[in-house]
Amino acid sequence: MSAEGKKPEMAVKDATPSNPRGIPKAPFVDKVEDYVTTREEVEPTMRNFQEMISKYQFMELNLQKRMAGLNDKIPDIQKTLDSVRFLKLRQGEDEPIETTFELNDTLYSKAKIPPTEEVYIWLGANVMLSYPVDEAETLLESKLSTAKTSLSNCEEDLDFLREQITTMEVAIARVYNWEVVQKRKDKEEGKDIKKEKDEGKAGS
Repeated sequence: MSAEGKKPEMAVKDATPSNPRGIPKAPFVDKVEDYVTTREEVEPTMRNFQEMISKYQFMELNLQKRMAGLNDKIPDIQKTLDSVRFLKLRQGEDEPIETTFELNDTLYSKAKIPPTEEVYIWLGANVMLSYPVDEAETLLESKLSTAKTSLSNCEEDLDFLREQITTMEVAIARVYNWEVVQKRKDKEEGKDIKKEKDEGKAGS
């Protein structure tokens, strides 16, 4: 085996076990000898393991950012859905609804909303579309469900990633400890060889 060590692959399709979102599972190092057989292979093997940890940490960071976005987005969708449902309940009434309308983060204005059959919904990227109230409710319910599912998946993936990082950290520690033992053995063997040579010289 070459001095590069056995490099665990993170992206081999249909070969590496993964979670439902395709994040590869970290290899569990039960026997260090399956990955290194000489001290020369220790450094490249540990470097490969560290690269895997870095990849997991990169995915972890991206998931945390996505979760932050979803945690901001879900309350907004819920708030909009509640408003649409309220307007739906008021359909058929003649009296307008008196409410406080948010113009900006800290600026509000009083408004009167007449009974309506349609609402306008921001879709993002400065796009707003008109929907009948029933369709708007269905759309928002779908978006809310999707966002909650995505958030749940992110939380599950984060837990999975942290487990894989821990697994790889344990693997690095085991390889390191294996090297320490090998160094001690090599040192003792070196002393024995030197002792045998010295005894041989004394006998001659």
